[in-house]
Amino acid sequence: MREKRKTPLVILTGPTAVGKTALSVALAGKTGGEIISADSMQVYRHMDIGSAKITAAQTGGIPHHLIDILEPYEEFNVVMFQRLARRAVQEICGRGHIPVVVGGTGFYIQALLYDIDFTENDGDTALRGQLQELARREGAAALYERLRRVDPESCEAIHANNIKRVIRAIEFYEKTGTKISEHNRTQRLNDSPYRFAYFVLNDDRQKLYARIEARVDEMMESGLVEEVRRLKEMGCTADMVAMQGLGYKEILAYLDGKSTLEEAVGRIKLNTRHFAKRQLTWFRRERDVIMLDRREFGGSDERILDHMTEILYGKGIL
Repeated sequence: MREKRKTPLVILTGPTAVGKTALSVALAGKTGGEIISADSMQVYRHMDIGSAKITAAQTGGIPHHLIDILEPYEEFNVVMFQRLARRAVQEICGRGHIPVVVGGTGFYIQALLYDIDFTENDGDTALRGQLQELARREGAAALYERLRRVDPESCEAIHANNIKRVIRAIEFYEKTGTKISEHNRTQRLNDSPYRFAYFVLNDDRQKLYARIEARVDEMMESGLVEEVRRLKEMGCTADMVAMQGLGYKEILAYLDGKSTLEEAVGRIKLNTRHFAKRQLTWFRRERDVIMLDRREFGGSDERILDHMTEILYGKGIL
């Protein structure tokens, strides 16, 4: 009996500000694709400037999924992304189109691509409550140090301020005796249910950093402070997942009188550069990636697009 053909999937990722948005729209337009956002911040309504959310004019009429689907006070995590992205893939393929996953959240992409199992060990939430209390009483740093003692590798992938992910990693170890980093590494060896191409866009580091600086300046000119002020007036606080995003936590600290505006902008730029570096470290460790260095194409999106299309035809995705 003939083996069922795998579902096609295209991934375009890379560090923040590398130029994924414009290239992804061009790619989807050329291949008959629809875009699924793999961004942990663009899911939130009212958070447009700081998340560099694509505008209606920039979409070029290409359908975009998993954007503006939650309120800022709602929680979004990798399990939700995986479930919603799977559904979007099915719907897009059902219309005879190609799903194109675009964004810089590597863990989300990995979860979808290799069908990682996030089944909890049991329904006991007592430990979670204890860890949440520890975070409230002693702060995120104390919680992070506890994770570092049992699973230092996870600390490379999880930011200290991401309390929910830190707690989940500690929970996993305490309940199973296995490091979540080891579990995820094993899961990454899964055979993907997709016929895919996994593109990682990159550029010269100094050019990338210059674009990050320019993007932050543009965000400030476009009204980032006002956007965060409105969110604060809506009741958004620093302990919410949405407000941990780059740009939001720094401006919120300024609005709370914990820093000057100049200091806040400087921190956004510095933290974003560090984030881009962590993103590249993550993607370089992933298997099956196809690196696209802008320098090798003279910085031309058109030449990159032609190269990507050739690969997609070669892999039988188109």
